[in-house]
Amino acid sequence: MSGLNTAKSICLCVTGGVAAYKAAHLASRLTQANIDVHVALTKSASNFIGNATFLALTGNPVTESVFEGNQAPYGGHIELAAKCDILAVVPATADFLAKAAQGHADCIASTVYLAFRGKVFVAPAMNSTMWNHVATQRNISQLKTDGVILLDPEDGWLSCRQNGQGRLMDIDRILTALITAAKE
Repeated sequence: MSGLNTAKSICLCVTGGVAAYKAAHLASRLTQANIDVHVALTKSASNFIGNATFLALTGNPVTESVFEGNQAPYGGHIELAAKCDILAVVPATADFLAKAAQGHADCIASTVYLAFRGKVFVAPAMNSTMWNHVATQRNISQLKTDGVILLDPEDGWLSCRQNGQGRLMDIDRILTALITAAKE
């Protein structure tokens, strides 16, 4: 457990989909719930939202690379995995799902995932065609087998200007799942 007067700590990995902006609202709400939030922001995610936003909302520095870190010889991924009780990937892109399912580690989110040994939540967000693709569903199946808790995407308006399944689960529902886990 980390942080003074906090129930638990969460590593919030933000990957590179347009829904990344919603992760800022989640980070704020988690912080308001007295949870210590540490953000891992992928390079792709930084095309949608910047680290200054997460720093302001959480009060913690943002980790963007495995080469960051204050405790040699550990990198940013090892530090985050060691200090956090829960890992949440919000939003989780199809790319992240594939990396996690296959054990690839080439970004901060995928390396934290492999280094983490606790409860993992993944909230996918993507175009309906991508979500329904056999490869994505195969990766989801593997992650579930691996013990990952999937926060299924919802039906609704997508940034590709279509309606369909792939919209990030409502932030309030994600928040409830994470706060419930933090109280366990």
